[in-house]
Amino acid sequence: MAAMPELPEVETSRRGIAPHVEEQTIVNVVIRERRLRWPISPIIDTKLLGATITSVGRRAKYLLINTTQGTAILHLGMSGHVYVVDAGTPAGIHDHVDVEFSSGKALRLTDPRRFGSLHWSEDPLGHELLRSLGPEPLCEEFSDEYLWTSSRGRRVAIKQFIMNAQIVVGVGNIYASESLFLSGIHPKRAAGRIAKHRYERLAGSIKDVLERAIRAGGTTLRDFYGGDGEAGYFRQQLDVYDRENEPCRICKTPITVIVQGQRSTFYCKNCQR
Repeated sequence: MAAMPELPEVETSRRGIAPHVEEQTIVNVVIRERRLRWPISPIIDTKLLGATITSVGRRAKYLLINTTQGTAILHLGMSGHVYVVDAGTPAGIHDHVDVEFSSGKALRLTDPRRFGSLHWSEDPLGHELLRSLGPEPLCEEFSDEYLWTSSRGRRVAIKQFIMNAQIVVGVGNIYASESLFLSGIHPKRAAGRIAKHRYERLAGSIKDVLERAIRAGGTTLRDFYGGDGEAGYFRQQLDVYDRENEPCRICKTPITVIVQGQRSTFYCKNCQR
């Protein structure tokens, strides 16, 4: 089953590439395929060439490659990944972009489905893709108080609510199912009808699931790899996701799958209310 890289996968990529590209000067930009989700603008070639990477950040599921000239904003799409190779390493059919450094290394973007995107901005947090996003789930601003207040009067199902990037970023399909299981909350329960004390557990569960996934290097479902080229291993720790009809790890009830918003939701009928 394929799934796009979510926050832990993107954070794993960030941590994997940062030590190899920060403080490196870009000496060449090779773009073999511009037709990603949006065409790559020629301004990328011009702005990156000769710039020095100052840091690699992340906002939601976007990598922010900050340079002395501005910021390249990279989304990995459904199956994209970035990793470091020796400059001049022969490219495969899906290796669309190489950013080469004076060190003799290169940052390579691979994207078989071409659903990723690469943008340029001198004000990345004000970019149209980022400016309306909610808080990061691992920051202090994200709390049970914030979730409870934001949910008042909302009839939307709690799973859709926590997957709404304007509410909180980076809680994708896999981690939403896992967090709701840990919280004991039914995925179809209306967000506005959940008591405050249950949001305290949910906020904690979201943080816990994402932190554990990051430590495990993300969740590899088919073709995602981190910035170091290694697969993530959080899949081995999943409690409900992709475990339809397998016994619940707590009560042994078979895990159920339903469709919400065209996405599969996995949960335990007995443990989640």
